[in-house]
Amino acid sequence: MSSRGPLTGASRLRYLPLGGLGEVGINMWALEWENKVLVVDAGLMFPQEDMLGIDLVLPDISYLLQGGKEVLGVFLTHGHEDHIGGLPYALKKINVPVYGTRLTLGLVKPKLKEHRILRESDLREVRVGDTVQLGPFRVETIAVCHSIPDATALSIETPVGRVIYTGDSEEARCAHCGLQLHQCANCRGIAGPFERIFNEAPSRIVVANFASNIHRVQHLVRMAAQFERKVAVVGRSLQQNFKTARELGFLSVPEGLTIPLADYERVPPSKLLLLTAGSQGEPMSALTRFAAQRHPFINVLKDDWVVISARPVPGNERMVHQTVNNLYRHGARVFYSEVGNVHVTGHAQREELRDMLKAVRPRYFIPVHGEYRQLLLHSELARETGLGVDHIAVVEDGETVDLTAEEMVRGEKVSTGLVYVDGLGVGDVEQVVLRDRRHLAEDGILVVTLTLDRDTGTVRAGPELISRGVIEPELSVRLMADARKEVLDNIRRFAHSHTDISLLQETIHDAVSKTVYRQTRRRPMVIPVINEI
Repeated sequence: MSSRGPLTGASRLRYLPLGGLGEVGINMWALEWENKVLVVDAGLMFPQEDMLGIDLVLPDISYLLQGGKEVLGVFLTHGHEDHIGGLPYALKKINVPVYGTRLTLGLVKPKLKEHRILRESDLREVRVGDTVQLGPFRVETIAVCHSIPDATALSIETPVGRVIYTGDSEEARCAHCGLQLHQCANCRGIAGPFERIFNEAPSRIVVANFASNIHRVQHLVRMAAQFERKVAVVGRSLQQNFKTARELGFLSVPEGLTIPLADYERVPPSKLLLLTAGSQGEPMSALTRFAAQRHPFINVLKDDWVVISARPVPGNERMVHQTVNNLYRHGARVFYSEVGNVHVTGHAQREELRDMLKAVRPRYFIPVHGEYRQLLLHSELARETGLGVDHIAVVEDGETVDLTAEEMVRGEKVSTGLVYVDGLGVGDVEQVVLRDRRHLAEDGILVVTLTLDRDTGTVRAGPELISRGVIEPELSVRLMADARKEVLDNIRRFAHSHTDISLLQETIHDAVSKTVYRQTRRRPMVIPVINEI
């Protein structure tokens, strides 16, 4: 990568990674030419363990909202949450045309309806092989093999050359610059293990899967029909995707095979297959509540065989293991990625990545999608195929790349980051709020209240100390007494003076914090509350 600054003079193509480079999820990037911007994908990420109280994580699109930028449209490559889940939030700020294949848009529509923006959204269906001209960009969709039907790669003609985005794909066979990609079934390697499970399970079979992995769902439906098991679908997201894929013809289900969840008790356990979402241990997901016996309709029973047919996304391991432990506690037998061959990835393997590089023979290469270690390893693979180091750019969110027909250099850093969704709030929770939440979760809170005489500065009432999450009440009598004494001793020197309230609050905070730390080695959040009369 050249160390020079942004290209000047002649127009240049700018590559803008807005999300998904440095983390798993929130996939979103753009190409910009003379202030005209084409956006590709708009994903979300589920919160990591330290993001207390956060529901969803979105990419920051503030760059796209800058004056003078003309966003031409959003192209969606496929219907996974990490590529389409953030679209409703983005469209509320930039209502532009959205292009995607039939199933992809079918999965998007319920999201837009839930956000009450479906009616005003401009959704434009494209088929595999279609070409769309958007300003200076000519976008061609190319079929790829992935764990969801109707997934595409993109070939984008720009004023300085062609940009190939492979999207999420596994087996790929490319022919010259047309990039003809091979379709597959995404069930290689799992047919045998699943057949053994269906053949030997003595009671109910429960399979947890990504809600958008339609290929896997289709395989399980076929297995249920083969082994004469009825199918009940658990979880709102999976139920919606199951319904949409079936209506659009991407999921073939024999008549009478599925039953309403409310009727599951009418089916003998040995004749029932439960399909559920929640393979990542999400706290409110169907599988997590099922495993903890907190689901409103159906819960884990002894002799259930439970299959978690997905690998944990980095950061979710602890939550997945907690779910597995709960399943074992209640007598289930569990098959998951560490103990059974019940998942195959929908993403390319190392040799397939190598084959892609050799087939496309790119002049410049930018690895995308994943944590930094994954991007770096992918760049090393590109070097092994013959690309020079100055023709490879390993960048993270916000680190732009400027390209002409002759060279590629680093561009300016643009504003990016994580936008947190907490309830109805979008972007109103910042790192300082998460820091406070972690502080409260780790050490608790201690509120100190007292009443001062406005004229004399003497204490008229208190101090009263209320603690939550600091120490057991029966052990806190001495601690609270000592803390009260420290407060009184420290503010006594301000008596008969008109001291600023903020200074008194700081004094109380320091006195209580030191006392608590001295006796407990804990640092709770201390909040002084002073009333004047």
